[in-house]
Amino acid sequence: MKITKQTVADKIAGYLRHEFTLGELVDWSERAVLDGEFPEQEAVALTDVVSRLGLADVRAFGLTWDDCQKLPHKLGFAARVEVVSA
Repeated sequence: MKITKQTVADKIAGYLRHEFTLGELVDWSERAVLDGEFPEQEAVALTDVVSRLGLADVRAFGLTWDDCQKLPHKLGFAARVEVVSA
């Protein structure tokens, strides 16, 4: 599976939109680290971010809002929040 910066940013955004659970994000991240193909010029940043997402279900690491802002930033993206009526 080919993993790009956009792929990872979309996964983080999907998690924040509650499209899938933290466990599903972690599972995807673990598979991506093991089986993913990272473009050579982006491999370092992608491996760093995807590996971090793979640890998000470990209590000592977790996944905070701060992480969800910083991780996409490492890939050249920005996270924004929109508050709407329920």
